[in-house]
Formats: sequence, structure tokens, C-alpha cells
Amino acid sequence: MTERIGLVGARGYVGAELVGLLVGHPHFELAFVSSRQHAGQRVAEHVAGYHGALQYSSPDHRAVPHLGADAVVLALPNGMAGQYVAAFDAETDGTTVLVDLSADHRFDDAWYYGLPEHSRSLHSGQRRISNPGCYATAMQLAIAPMRDLLSGPVQCFGVSGYSGAGMQPSDRNDPDKLQDNLMPYALMGHVHEREVSRQLGHDVEFMPHVASHFRGLTITANMHLSRPIDVRDVTTRFRERYGNEPLVRIVDRAPWVSRIACRHHVEIGGFKLSEDGCRLVVVATLDNLLKGAATQALQNLNLAFGYDEFAGIPLVETTP
Repeated sequence: MTERIGLVGARGYVGAELVGLLVGHPHFELAFVSSRQHAGQRVAEHVAGYHGALQYSSPDHRAVPHLGADAVVLALPNGMAGQYVAAFDAETDGTTVLVDLSADHRFDDAWYYGLPEHSRSLHSGQRRISNPGCYATAMQLAIAPMRDLLSGPVQCFGVSGYSGAGMQPSDRNDPDKLQDNLMPYALMGHVHEREVSRQLGHDVEFMPHVASHFRGLTITANMHLSRPIDVRDVTTRFRERYGNEPLVRIVDRAPWVSRIACRHHVEIGGFKLSEDGCRLVVVATLDNLLKGAATQALQNLNLAFGYDEFAGIPLVETTP
């Protein structure tokens, strides 16, 4: 059986990555791919490995529910998903799967929050799926194994490539302004700070920055603990929690963001404890366009249709 997947917002960096993944999927095919900028052009001109005749289109949001897709991925900037969701609610019976890659539904209890490594046990045929944020994915995976020992807020220092700022021109995606630079922004109240605090049920303080590289992010989490712990016990916790997770790799050294670009997994490591054993520092890296967005969306689509969660995701990777 083959499901037809539609994508709204295909021109963006994440949308382009997702199209590439869907092209190679054993159970999915593209129903439509929307992009105002590319409308009328063949998808094959922009996506390596796709040889079909499908063209980019630019349908009105009210037309999207009638385009014959079994699932629609909304790869849109924050604040734009609502009109599409409303169109589906008004004109369909609710069976179409919607995956929202923006932050618009991450705080909506009516939507399933799809961080599979933490929430797949709660997945029971949901048709409204909110994809976690890229930074939020890295922070939750890095903090969760220590959740029961946390004392006080967790501080997370983050640095991402400028693809995380999207395509709309700004200082944060201007290569000239980023050259030899590290640019802080939204140093308090960032949406991912609120997202992680809500999902973990524990206060997280997040300080994001953008650097001159294109893709990949790193977070350094500083955790104060309620009792002393040994570093071997820390690594045991992480390996037991994620030992069977194909897209989470526990490493001894602190992972480098340059080594995660174009890869589908998260790396967590660099475990360091204070002398009294009550302060732990952990580093996590991931590709913000893949595990931070498109790869995770594919995990959620696979779960929604009952396929192997990792179908269509390359699990054996070479250095880019």
C-alpha cells in the first residue's frame, strides 16, 4: 500500500530536505508539492533522485484538502499553519494526517507532540501531529535521562547554523554579517525555552546564538543535581535510555557540530561532573534541517501510518 503525501512550503530548507526523503521512501509518494516561488517548475529540476513529472504548485489554502493527499506536511513559518488546519477541519472528516513543522501547535494539548524517542508510546493513530523544534529536540534528549535528579533550572547555551533562521533575509542569515561572528538573539523567553520547559515539566533557561556555518546545531546543558553522582552512572543512564534508539548516539567526547551536518541522528556526550558530583554538563548536536525537522517529520509520518518508524531514513551514513 502507498500513501500520498502533500507538502506545503517546499521551497524552504526543511521542505527541500523532506521532499528528498519522501522521494526515496518505500511506502510514500508525493501527492503535491507547493511553492509560490517554484510554481510551474518540475520538482525534478530541484530534487536530486526524483525523475517524475510532478510540478510545484501554489494552491490556495482552501483547495489543499481536496488535492488527494493522505497526509499533509505544513513546512511554513510560525503563524501560518492555522488557515490550512481550519480548511481541513471545515472540509474533511479528520482522517487526513497533518504534520505541523512550525511552533503553532506545540502548546496545543489537542495535538500529539511528536518527539518519538520520548513520546512514541503515546502515539495511537493521531491525525494532528506537532513536530518539535530543532533546539528543543536536542535539549530534551540531553536533559531527560537526568530529569529525576535535577535541582533548579537547567541552563542551555546553543549555537546553530544560519539555515535555522530560514530564508527571509535578516541579520541572522546574512553570511556577511555572520563572518567571524557569533550572534546572540532572543536570550530570554525563546519559544524553544518554553517548549522544553513544558515538555519536561522543569524550568529550562535557553540562550541561543547563530554562527557562520550553514547547518547543524549544538547545545551545552548545565544541570545542577539534587545529590552527587558518578560519571559512570551518568553514562549508564544515557546508554540505557537511548541504547535501542537508532537516531541517538551516546559518545564519550563532546560532539562537534561539524560532524553532524547532513546526518540524521543526534550525538550526546562530553559528560563532565564537578568535584562534588552535583553539577553535570552535557553536549548534544544534531542537524537542524534533518533530525531537528525533516527526519523527525518522517518518523512521525511512519508512525501515523503504522510503518517501521525508520522507513526511508538512512541509518548508515558516511562523512559528508
